[in-house]
Amino acid sequence: MTDLLLSMEGIEKRFGAVVALGGVDLEVRRGEVHALVGENGAGKSTLMKVLSGAHAPDAGRMTLDGANYAPRRPLDALRAGVAMIYQELNLAPDLSVAQNLVLGRERSRAGIVRGDPRVEAALAVLDHPGLEPDRPVRELGPGARQLVEIGRALVGEAKVVVLDEPTSSLSAAESVKLDAVIRTLRARGVSIVYISHFLEEVKRIADRYTVLRDGETVARGEVAATEITTLVEQMVGRAVDEVYPRVPHAPGEPLLEVTRLAGRRLPEEATLTLRRGEILGLAGLVGAGRTELLRTLMGLDAVREGSVTVDGVIDGGRSIRARIAQGFGLVSEDRKAEGLALDRSIAENLTLSKPVSRLGWIDRTLRSAVTAKWAAKLAIKMDHDGQPVSALSGGNQQKVALARLLHQDAHVLLLDEPTRGIDVGSKVEVYRLIGELAAQGRSVLMVSSYIPELLGVCDRVAVMHRGRLGEARPANEWTEVDLLEVATRGAA
Repeated sequence: MTDLLLSMEGIEKRFGAVVALGGVDLEVRRGEVHALVGENGAGKSTLMKVLSGAHAPDAGRMTLDGANYAPRRPLDALRAGVAMIYQELNLAPDLSVAQNLVLGRERSRAGIVRGDPRVEAALAVLDHPGLEPDRPVRELGPGARQLVEIGRALVGEAKVVVLDEPTSSLSAAESVKLDAVIRTLRARGVSIVYISHFLEEVKRIADRYTVLRDGETVARGEVAATEITTLVEQMVGRAVDEVYPRVPHAPGEPLLEVTRLAGRRLPEEATLTLRRGEILGLAGLVGAGRTELLRTLMGLDAVREGSVTVDGVIDGGRSIRARIAQGFGLVSEDRKAEGLALDRSIAENLTLSKPVSRLGWIDRTLRSAVTAKWAAKLAIKMDHDGQPVSALSGGNQQKVALARLLHQDAHVLLLDEPTRGIDVGSKVEVYRLIGELAAQGRSVLMVSSYIPELLGVCDRVAVMHRGRLGEARPANEWTEVDLLEVATRGAA
């Protein structure tokens, strides 16, 4: 009996004239974690929609557990043992954990739904203290909700579980817990297709990998025998000198000085100094107060106490308008809800903080010229500047958000998770851009939950723990273990 569980051969899918998949091959063995990697638009999501029955392939053949597999709808895939767990979780928040676990698969006797032993078995595998059967899902954090989705796959006796960017909204501690659950599933013979832009994560958890690029399979291999730089080069189709490019820059005199700053709820008495031409990273767990600190500095959240000095001027203004006038700019962690107006054009988004006008009227010709300038400098891939920004890939959307700050001529850039949800090729470009901004004398205060990113990009790193900001230290004096230890337990 072969250990091959899932085979997808020559899968093709077109949407009109667009070739989304041009003959993709994927093989997943029984009881392995198989990483599916590639840039945004490479075809990963389309391939998984074919696997899940959401799309019918135009050509190709699939087998599952030695039998032909051709789902016509997602329910067919579920019944065959293929479970999809998307980034946007599909749970009923007002139902309990137990009800969500068996939703659609309830067992009843004489029309009455009774206790289900499958719930107890799934919770035993997940082994999470917060997953109490009667607890409403709305009370759970992101990590626990992710586990409930995995528990649903266990109840359905899934053979293949697809995890799409499973850690994008998780804290470091929640990611560690997810790793443990994945290893348990692997030991039980369940196969995991793991989609992630975090290649260090792929190296840590996956056994083998397949790389898609432009709708085709371009590489596959054993993860342990493959360097991250090799994976990046396979994904982007070109040589990449380094994942975290270092642009030479020299931090100068203090530009922003924050003293005992307290927000409406968080942060609590935060003190920091950001120098001109410096990249200062903020580490910490989800909910530690990093986002609140940036919002308070930008004037989005009220200041309870403390002072902010900008270029020697104390408390020059606490409104958003005043902060923009002082040279502050913010890229929100929630690109879709706050960072961009998705239904508006690229040109409108890029000039939102500093409209291009003459005599009080928008000058469309000049606005197009400004947009073209920044699109060229940041290599934004677009058809025309009138496109809705929602039509761009995640990486290009993030570049538009950064271009808005550059057009605004911001000199204090507050970047909250600036590479969340974008592919590794775009990340390298964003890292290089951040370094170039520092080389121009701009100051960057950068929040990231991805520790290798902070250590690779920043000059200094400080850690927030339960609303309190620790002392910043040079990035080369930290290790990943040190940062995680302080983030979870606080400074010694």
